[in-house]
Amino acid sequence: MIVVGCGGLGSAALYRLARRLGGGVLGLEQFALGHDRGASQDHSRIIRLAQHQRQYAVLAGPAYEAWAEVEAESGQTIVTRTGGLVVEDRVARRDVDTGTRNIEGYTALFDEFGVAYELLDAEELAARWPQFRLDGGEQAVYQSDSGIVDAARANAVHVALARSHGAQVIEHAAVRAVRPDGGGVVVETEGRTYRADRVVVTADAWTNQVLEACGLRLPLTVTQEQVTYYATPHLAEFSPARFPVFMWHGEHNFYGFPVYGEVATKLGQHMGGHETTATTRTFEPDPVRRKRYAAFVEQHLPRFGGPELYTKTCLYTVPPDQDFVLDTLPEHPQITVAVGAGHAYKFAALIGQLLARLALDERPEHPIDAFSLTRPALTDPTFARTFHV
Repeated sequence: MIVVGCGGLGSAALYRLARRLGGGVLGLEQFALGHDRGASQDHSRIIRLAQHQRQYAVLAGPAYEAWAEVEAESGQTIVTRTGGLVVEDRVARRDVDTGTRNIEGYTALFDEFGVAYELLDAEELAARWPQFRLDGGEQAVYQSDSGIVDAARANAVHVALARSHGAQVIEHAAVRAVRPDGGGVVVETEGRTYRADRVVVTADAWTNQVLEACGLRLPLTVTQEQVTYYATPHLAEFSPARFPVFMWHGEHNFYGFPVYGEVATKLGQHMGGHETTATTRTFEPDPVRRKRYAAFVEQHLPRFGGPELYTKTCLYTVPPDQDFVLDTLPEHPQITVAVGAGHAYKFAALIGQLLARLALDERPEHPIDAFSLTRPALTDPTFARTFHV
């Protein structure tokens, strides 16, 4: 069994397969482990039960369970619960909201899945977290299980656990082609050709390049996103014990973290980046978004800010409906493929488990039909992009 790409999803699949198969698993990574060229580097990602689409709400609880299994086996802390807010600036959203991402969408699924939450108006939100400066038209939902999953640590833990079960990992082994070979698969790198019964492709922005020899080209959009760390002087106010992770839905959709990983707070914008490719992307931050972040902080979280520690970029690889891809190739079921769509990391430990079952020709434990390769978003060339921004 070969896993192509050892980032967030690939390292999780590598671990789950090695746990099942022992030494018959090989991971191929085109760069060094822990590189910053893809989607799953950096210290922190938001993990949350708050979902506005049912296909993700049904996976949210099991994702926490999967992370807990990894923590239990490794003895490492990966998930830090801070509580989490979804804040809707209803005045700012009035001109841009499509109705797909509002407070009622979250609470309806909370109610369906029996998740405890609190609804807060602007006055209640400001009383509880005076770090926010509000205009009065905001509404928020708070869920106490939200928090941070440490992406860089989790990737390293998954690789270490995979090795402990007998897996091998080869770095600087760029895969040039994956091609079916009878009932098996040939995997070609620059220096060597490998053969395996089955392959899991978790190459994200490089997916189409890797799968070209299979006759498959997915309609994927790659965007260059960025986050900024602020060296706030108000560390105690923004410690994980005193300030939650948050998402802010207004004219733009921001997300933020308390002080974690760096001695700094962190802010990003969901789906705010320009289109690029894995080979033409730059590592240069967009000054327009830097200014946009700074303006949001000044207006709504003035003590969250401080000198900019740094701004770093990453890639989103997104199908037209912004949903994951988790499936085997219809004509070549010995090849499994996953694409994270720019929002998979919170589910990574669970996705690794799901990919292992797909690769072993077993029925996944949780529903993933929405992430099929045969859905219209991937097969109908007239399907319009419907990104949730």
